This record gives sequence, C-alpha cells and structure tokens, in this order.
Amino acid sequence: MFYYVLKYVILGPLLRLLFRPRIEGLEHIPAEGAAIVAGNHLSFSDHFLMPAIIKRRITFLAKAEYFTGPGLKGRLTAAFFHSAGQIPVDRSGKEAGQAAIREGLGVLSKGELLGIYPEGTRSHDGRLYKGKVGVAVMALRAGVPVVPCAMVGTFEIQPPGQVLPKIKRVTVRFGEPLEFSRYAGMENEKAAIRAITDEIMYAILELSGQEYVDRYAAEVKAELEPVKKFPRRRS
Repeated sequence: MFYYVLKYVILGPLLRLLFRPRIEGLEHIPAEGAAIVAGNHLSFSDHFLMPAIIKRRITFLAKAEYFTGPGLKGRLTAAFFHSAGQIPVDRSGKEAGQAAIREGLGVLSKGELLGIYPEGTRSHDGRLYKGKVGVAVMALRAGVPVVPCAMVGTFEIQPPGQVLPKIKRVTVRFGEPLEFSRYAGMENEKAAIRAITDEIMYAILELSGQEYVDRYAAEVKAELEPVKKFPRRRS
C-alpha cells in the first residue's frame, strides 16, 4: 500500500515536478507479465526516478547496506526501502550472486517487474561498465524478456558522494524488449550467458550514449581507492 502512496501521491509527483523527466519508449514496458528492466546506474536518484515513471510496480534488488545503516538515519533508510518493496541483497561473499538470482527469480515467478543494474554498482565517472551475468541467468531461467533502460543526466544532477541532487531535467529512455529464447536451457554455459549480458549492455549503451569500459566497475573502483597512510611512529 505504501508503495502506491509513495509512487502516486508523494514522491512520484514531486520528482516529476522537480526534474521534468523526458520519457522515451515507455510503451516497451509490458503491460502485464514478468519482465526484467535492466538499466545503467549513474546516481542514487536512479532508485526513485525510474519507478516513478513506470506505471507498473517494479521491485529492485538493493544492496544490503541500505538496510543495515547505523543510527536514526539508517533505520529510516531501511524502513523506506522496505516499504517501497525493495529487496536487500548481500553483495559480499561467494554466495552473493546466487542469493541475488534467487531473490530475482522469486519476483519474476509472481509475474512482476524486476529492476536490476547489471553493472552491480554505480558508475563513479559516468561511463558504462561491463555487466555481470546474473541478469542473463535470470532471463533464461524465468524465460522473460529484458527491457534495456538508460538514465541520461542523473550523473550530472547527483554524482556519487553528492547528498542533494541538482534540480535539472533528466531523460529516461527504454528500448525494445530483448528476448533470448534461442538460448533456452543454456543458463549454465558461460559463453551463452556472457553473450546475452553483452547484448543487454550494448542495448543500454545505444540508448545512453555513454563511453563503454570493458571492465567491472567494482574492480576499477577498488584500484582507485586511496592507499591508507599510517602515521609514522616517533622514535
């Protein structure tokens, strides 16, 4: 219930008023039935802008850190994401990918829309990074189409580290659904799921016009983290 109040009464109208989003290709979202909406991820604002635009309810797999933050802010954030129907996924450990796939398949089995960011994390520099294959595995196992989506301009209004977004117009662009029935039964074959993932990322790239980097965003971020400097001990 809170999801629809948030979408149609509180957050949705506010976001449309502030950011006046240009919406392109909304007709590509299926009117009913399960489907995956796979998008680029440039900003924290993406979590709210896309759901505010899509007429159907959409559930995102959200990182577990949004649900486990300390203090009052952490509790409020967790309550908000729970109420909005988002599912926490632990991205650490060997089982993280399988846990995300299980949760995603649960959403799809109910005939609902699943939102996912194949890059696995926000882009730190506005470029599009290599997609993780979980989206392909879910598409094949559930036998559902994938609708590519591009958020354009959200990096400029709220890049990583910026708390409050700038008030500036953005574009949300959806492409034609991609179907992968020709790969049926091949969800355990690495070459097949890599090919599907790359096809999805290329469709997102065409919609967004971003520069593409054939590496995982998390790896590049890790390399850019400053080396911790420890103060020298005084003799």
